[in-house]
Amino acid sequence: MLPGLPDVAELQLLFAQYNWMHFRGEIPTYRIAYNARFSNCAGRITYKPPLIELSPKHLAGKAGELRETLLHEMIHAWLHALGKSPGHTATFKKKMQELGLRSIYHDLGRAIPLNESTKRYILRCEKCTMELLRKRKPPANLVCARCRKPLAVFEVVEMRPVELTQAASRTRR
Repeated sequence: MLPGLPDVAELQLLFAQYNWMHFRGEIPTYRIAYNARFSNCAGRITYKPPLIELSPKHLAGKAGELRETLLHEMIHAWLHALGKSPGHTATFKKKMQELGLRSIYHDLGRAIPLNESTKRYILRCEKCTMELLRKRKPPANLVCARCRKPLAVFEVVEMRPVELTQAASRTRR
């Protein structure tokens, strides 16, 4: 794990402490884990299985942001446990204010990858611009899960650094 981050056991303890301090123990047990694949979100929750995932890239060395992100996801879990809508509703925002949280968004920007990708294929939907990276060649006739349009497949054959001044001058021509 990255320096400046609690390990998973410490995250579970934080979850238990926050559950009793802020939610009267009303949240059932959730597994707390890191997900290093996140590039544009700091955290997410799934209800089945009960799991809260946090981005180590976004939260390393940022104890305050880690606390806010975990509490944010815990509000979703709390509302779900109460049988209420777990979305960013008025009840959600009221609980955020009560806990001193600033925004419903985990606005920490995009994070650079922890490791260079070894994936060799890019799948791109030309309609919704979603992109996926794959190590193995995908089967033919794949469609986008979001909009059901065919995906274009590109093989990455070479990775090389490009100076920004050269790249900019090429695009102007």
